[in-house]
Amino acid sequence: MSLSRIRVALLGCGRISRKHFDAFESNATDVELVAVCDIDRAALDAAVTRTKARGFESLEQLISWGEFELLVIATPSGLHARQAIRAASAGFNVITEKPMATRWSDGKEMVARFDQAERSLFVVKQNRFNGPVQRVKNAISTGRFGRIYMITANVFWCRPQAYYDSAPWRGTWEFDGGAFMNQASHYVDLMDWLGGPVESVQAFTATLARAIEVEDTGTVSIKWRSGCLGSLNVTTLASPRDLEGSITIVGEKGTAKIGGVALNEMLQWEFMESREEDAAALASGYATKSVYGFSHSIFYENVIKSLRGEEKALVSGREGLRSLELLTAIYQSARDGRRVSLPLEH
Repeated sequence: MSLSRIRVALLGCGRISRKHFDAFESNATDVELVAVCDIDRAALDAAVTRTKARGFESLEQLISWGEFELLVIATPSGLHARQAIRAASAGFNVITEKPMATRWSDGKEMVARFDQAERSLFVVKQNRFNGPVQRVKNAISTGRFGRIYMITANVFWCRPQAYYDSAPWRGTWEFDGGAFMNQASHYVDLMDWLGGPVESVQAFTATLARAIEVEDTGTVSIKWRSGCLGSLNVTTLASPRDLEGSITIVGEKGTAKIGGVALNEMLQWEFMESREEDAAALASGYATKSVYGFSHSIFYENVIKSLRGEEKALVSGREGLRSLELLTAIYQSARDGRRVSLPLEH
């Protein structure tokens, strides 16, 4: 990979695409968006108007043209696996939005096919790069919390029926997944990334108010291999707006809580032994009204440096498999009414 700008194509011009357009603009010295693609003509036309990139109406047309190095997949979740595998077989590197797949078997196949093609696969986990999340991760890694006793997360968001009715794929098992798979996907990722390997889960899900196939509400109890205990509670039924998205860490020597609509605010940061950097940690957040936050641009910086051989990929396909495995265990537990141990395969 040369040090010239990386030529990027984006597949899927729906609501999340705007965060990628912003990230391309923030990294304009390193990235050039050359093509956009969507089967929805109105969405495609809007993307072409904003970006001035070349427009395509199908993935096959885009691949046949082929004048790019990196494909960004921002389509419905159930399409990610087949589209990524098709791109790998055609010789392209890929970024896929979360979740990387809706089935454990598909995620494993994706990683295997990219290994075979000797191409790179990245999964968007932008919240890992948020300032408050980075502060907590560093404090855990350096032992400042001491032993971690409990980690809890709450995702209390508002997704009215109109949200699900806005597209036929929303709220389906095949293409979307439920509150855990879709709305809480980043929180599932952070429970594993911050807490370490999970030993087992016990989950409950329910469809309480929305006319959809999947769950609108769920809760899961988690036991980590370290002995830490915790829970993740998620609903799309908060009213009349998003209420909370938070993660709390309770440790032997201190506590921290990250909140805001996108894990963008440090709400609690207190330790038995204070340090000079504590004020900076409390001030490490930023203001946003978007649940997506502002860290896509930082995620792209790592992708760019990884493709150039300057840094290790922080969220590779294999890293993405970790949260997909945890999600799969959660759904298996809820379906079967039993505790599910990890790893899923021994």
